[in-house]
Amino acid sequence: MEPDEKLTAVDLSIFREIKMLSGERIRHERNARDITQLRLATNMGGSVRWLREIESGTPATRLEDHLNATLRLGMTTGHIALPILYAGQRMRFPHQLIYGDLAGIERRCIEAISDSVLAALKQDLSPEWRRRDESGQP
Repeated sequence: MEPDEKLTAVDLSIFREIKMLSGERIRHERNARDITQLRLATNMGGSVRWLREIESGTPATRLEDHLNATLRLGMTTGHIALPILYAGQRMRFPHQLIYGDLAGIERRCIEAISDSVLAALKQDLSPEWRRRDESGQP
């Protein structure tokens, strides 16, 4: 079968990296909160073996399960979302971001997106005469 020239080649290795990093962070946070694997797995509707696979970063685990554990532990999702955003832009993800203030980075990203959407919405909803006034044109 010949490759489809209309589709872009995709490097999926970022997902393996995300799962490894996510598993480490989940295990660390679970231990820091003194939550057993049984308790978290039960809360998530899975087994201890299944949670161990998530925490070890097994490639067969689903990102949805990593997000589920992350959110149940009250963690930020930046260690999952940011690498995916970088991959979507064909950019190398700077791993140093993971060890920074993820909550702050997430908040600034959300604010930037919100500001952009609100500015576009304001522009779309402004009457024509107001847009001319703001642009300085008669």
